[in-house]
Amino acid sequence: MSLDLASRLDTRIRIERKVVTHDPQYGTEQVTWTEFACVWADVKDILPSKAERLADSIQIGRRPVRIHIRHLPGLSADMRVIIDARVHQIISGPATLGRREAMEIMVEEHSSEGAAP
Repeated sequence: MSLDLASRLDTRIRIERKVVTHDPQYGTEQVTWTEFACVWADVKDILPSKAERLADSIQIGRRPVRIHIRHLPGLSADMRVIIDARVHQIISGPATLGRREAMEIMVEEHSSEGAAP
């Protein structure tokens, strides 16, 4: 891994994977999230002004974030990332950088609040 990337890994993130179980009594699915890894990352916000939109009178704030981490076998797009207690969904990646030196993922946190009438 390049020394440059190693010096930028300054944010601790938690990556979680979804576990689906079936309730034997009712046959419904129960979804829980378990920790897959806790790693150091380089976290960069993307300009939020380019990702705001108005949908059905609800202001949706899309907060995309680009994350670089050391190569992590098993990381997949159906996982989620926790940064400072905020939940982010993976929207792009994971992409392997170099010769399995690092990975890049794009994640997004969604927040919504009612718009003024």
